[in-house]
Amino acid sequence: MNIEIDKLNLRELTSLLAAAEKRKKLLSKRRAAVLVRRQAIALAARHGYTIEELFGDQPAAQPVRRTRGARRKPNKVAPKYRDPDNERNYWSGRGSMPRWLAKKIRFGQHPTDFLIPGLAKPTARKTNSIGKRRLVKQG
Repeated sequence: MNIEIDKLNLRELTSLLAAAEKRKKLLSKRRAAVLVRRQAIALAARHGYTIEELFGDQPAAQPVRRTRGARRKPNKVAPKYRDPDNERNYWSGRGSMPRWLAKKIRFGQHPTDFLIPGLAKPTARKTNSIGKRRLVKQG
């Protein structure tokens, strides 16, 4: 862990010093690992076991970490919208609207003005049915 001390303010430095002192006290109170290991071996021998019998070949059990499942790569989608001013600007219609298109829409143009002819249909908007009136025939 690298901490850039030059960028810390007074409050952060004070809390860092307090945490360091607390850790230093903890480490100074702990007994050396060699001594604890010797005592564990002696205790196991007193009861008729060896460390290898109790813990196996590994010195201590490692915590089990969960591995994430492999994520699927999203499929590539052909672009639907292209900027006539800059051919490198395009959008597939998925995800949030790019800045170049949002800017042009803000100035009064419509997204269908930027559809690539022959390749694309307008992206359907998600509609929320909550709060909308529905006419139901009775009878």
